[in-house]
Formats: sequence, C-alpha cells, structure tokens
Amino acid sequence: MSYKSIFTIVTDSALAASQIDIAVAVARREDAHLEVLCLGVDRTQTGYYYAGATAFIHQETIERAEEEAKTAEAWVRERLEPEDLRWSAESAVAQLGAIGSLIGARARFADLVVLAKPYGEGRTQDAESIIEAALFDSQAPVMVIPDHVKELGAMRRIVVAWNQSTEALTAVRAALPILRAADLVDITIIDPPSHGPERSDPGGQLSQMLARHGIKAEVSVLARTMPRVSDVINRHVRESNADMVVMGAYGHSRFREAILGGATRHMLEMAEVPVFMSH
Repeated sequence: MSYKSIFTIVTDSALAASQIDIAVAVARREDAHLEVLCLGVDRTQTGYYYAGATAFIHQETIERAEEEAKTAEAWVRERLEPEDLRWSAESAVAQLGAIGSLIGARARFADLVVLAKPYGEGRTQDAESIIEAALFDSQAPVMVIPDHVKELGAMRRIVVAWNQSTEALTAVRAALPILRAADLVDITIIDPPSHGPERSDPGGQLSQMLARHGIKAEVSVLARTMPRVSDVINRHVRESNADMVVMGAYGHSRFREAILGGATRHMLEMAEVPVFMSH
C-alpha cells in the first residue's frame, strides 16, 4: 500500500503557502499525483434578508466566490509550475452548507488529504467545514498540518492514540505507509479499562499487527492526569519528541451535518505536530 493520489484544498492563498509546501513534499516523497481543489465559498444563508434582496445578494456573493476560486487557482498554478511532480488544479464554488457533498465527491478517491490546521489566526468556519467534509463525507484519511510546520521532516517517532475503537484502527491501517518508515511507533493508551478486551495486555494485539508489517512498536500506558485526553496526548508528544500523531476522528450528527467531536476538535486546536486522522 502507498499513497499515489494526494489531495488538498485551497480557499485563501494567503494562508495556504505552508500547506501547499507540505502537500508537495508528501507527493514527491510518495511519487504521487497532487490534486488541488481551489474552492470559493458562498457564505450566504438563504432566508436572512429582506424580501426581494435575497436573489441580488446571492448573485453578488456567488460572483465573489467565483473570483476567489479563480484567484486561488491562478496562485496554485504559478506555485506548482516549477515543481518536478505530477499535479492538477481546478476551481469550484459551493455554498457553506454544501461543502460536504462537493468535497466528499472530489476527495473520496484520494489516498490522503493534506490540510492546514482549521483553527488559528485568519481561519474561518470554512476551514473546519472542509476538514469535517474530508473526514466524514469522503472517508479519506487526513493529515492536518499546524501553521508553524513549514516542511515535512522524517517521521522517526510516531504516537498512535489507541483506544481500541474502530476509528483508531482505521487510522492505523490508513497510516501504515508512514508507520513503516518510522524508527518507532509509540502505541499510547490512557487509562485502559480494567474490564475491556485488552485488560491483560493493553495494546498487545495492535503491537503484534504492526510487528508483522515490520514496524517496531512499543506501548505507553498513561494515567489521565489532566482534564482532557487530548492534553495528555499532547504532553506525551512533547515529552517523547514525537513527530506525528495518528488517531481516529470522532464526531456526531447535528442536523444531518458532520460535526467534529469535542476531543477531536481540541486535539486539532492544540496540535503541535502533524496529526493523521481517519474516520
């Protein structure tokens, strides 16, 4: 298994420089095709304007979104033209509420989606909606890059946040090409249940699975000494000098729209290293 189709989404070229740099690095490392979707977002919500104004405002915002998409595409093409890799770029427009269906259709055939962290200075609601769409609508694994990460170094030590869930195992399977290249995979378990299926050997079966793939793994069992599990994971990442976190992505349905669960959201808010997630 390898990543041969890398997908990323640009809405604002001013915020996308490091994201594109990382996507290019991943595509080159994997000898993959890089596909870039330049997205213009119409942020209007039908029904919030006085009678007769909706159509006018809708047309104006659609035109603005189309211009933003074309501007982003022009920037992407100029940025990627000198690169010695296979790439493609196209533009599209979607209303905020329809981002899920658009990205779900475009990203579902990608092996890996690379996106910037959706929280921080200059970020809008679009960024979180795009992450949610990639995770929940396309079912593709997503690598989320913190703003301060400007280049992708060697992933020597990787923390796997393991809680025995289907989502966590799905993330591990999707991350196998990256895990194989690591020097060590740290299977991190926080307060394992005393009556669970792994009560006598927390992380043992996962460690065995990874070993059969030629991956060196060790198990770290940590106490939940902080209010949030994500805080414990991030502290462990710092203390162990890890290069990446692999974890399942969790959410819940609200009005038929995928919403990041609290633990997933907080992990992305506080992430100091790239986070590889899958649902």
